[in-house]
Amino acid sequence: MDFKDHDLTPFTPPAADGARVDYEERPLRDARGNAIDGLHSVRITLNNPQQYNSYTTQMVKDVILGMRRASNDRAAVAVVFTGAGDKAFCTGGNTAEYAEYYAGRPEEYRQYMRLFNDMVSAILACDKPVICRVNGMRIGGGQEIGMACDYSVAQDLALFGQAGPRHGSAPDGGSTDFLPLFVGVERGMESCTLCESWSAHQAHRYGLLTDLVPALKVDGEYVPNPMVVLDRWTDDYGRVVHGTPKAGAERAAAKDLLARGTVDLTLLDEAVDALLAKLVMTFPGCLTKTIESVRKHKLAHWDKNRETNRAWLALNMMTEARAGFRAFNEGSKACRDADFVLMRRLLAEGRTWDDAFLEEILAKAHGRSLQEAP
Repeated sequence: MDFKDHDLTPFTPPAADGARVDYEERPLRDARGNAIDGLHSVRITLNNPQQYNSYTTQMVKDVILGMRRASNDRAAVAVVFTGAGDKAFCTGGNTAEYAEYYAGRPEEYRQYMRLFNDMVSAILACDKPVICRVNGMRIGGGQEIGMACDYSVAQDLALFGQAGPRHGSAPDGGSTDFLPLFVGVERGMESCTLCESWSAHQAHRYGLLTDLVPALKVDGEYVPNPMVVLDRWTDDYGRVVHGTPKAGAERAAAKDLLARGTVDLTLLDEAVDALLAKLVMTFPGCLTKTIESVRKHKLAHWDKNRETNRAWLALNMMTEARAGFRAFNEGSKACRDADFVLMRRLLAEGRTWDDAFLEEILAKAHGRSLQEAP
């Protein structure tokens, strides 16, 4: 039959070079590994690995269009949302773009945040189940769009966390709404304010992940993440369900083992395929209704707060965000932070957020002494 086209605009794949979002249809297999004809999954990939799959303004728009296109794909069973490579799913917004264009331009950032909010809403409104394939770090805005998904399947070298107050922002793109639902208020508070990352094993134990698989191969065999202390608790498949970071000599030995190994995401893809095979074996209408009902718990908070959060985040680009994003973008590995102690002291003395104040608190990130600040 001739179907009506319900897309708002034609989806045009971006150019093959530079930061982009890839959209592809992938074949499905049943639980026994047999090909399923006439159906497929959709894979939407943040493809900017040189910058840990941080999303540019154009990429945000392409994710929105991709989720909308997948919703209208009659043969698509589910969406797999992931990142390119094996280092990061996503580390949030592109800090170079934030520092060089949006910093100091609150009205421009307010328009950008309309797009960001629409991206989160597009994930939450997708007519297909959305699986976050966590191929690496899920930090900042990456954590937020990951939590908007319905399922998260991760490789166990991944890290999870926020960056907001450490880099001049607040995690109001979803984390302050979603994290307490996943991990409780206390752990949500800890993650949102202290900006210390969790291992994948911690994230799994706290309820942030649907499934977790090893990714490091040493001498041809998969080994659990060597950087974490592995408790004796294991699931039915022998996988560790909790781990805390190692320290001291143990950490040095773990780094050596990590350096000897290679990252292989085969088990991650097998786990995602297994989840897809389970989703196929459901009534599609009942599945969609159930997913929408569970999503309401996220939407109750997201819809209540997103517009006021958008307004505050825009205004913050005049002060703390302007400093934080510039420090991260212009600093070195030695220091990507503003001088927090100096900043707090000067504000307590009555200083205002003028250009001279900004340069003083950025001097440390720029590798200058305070006396050298212009």
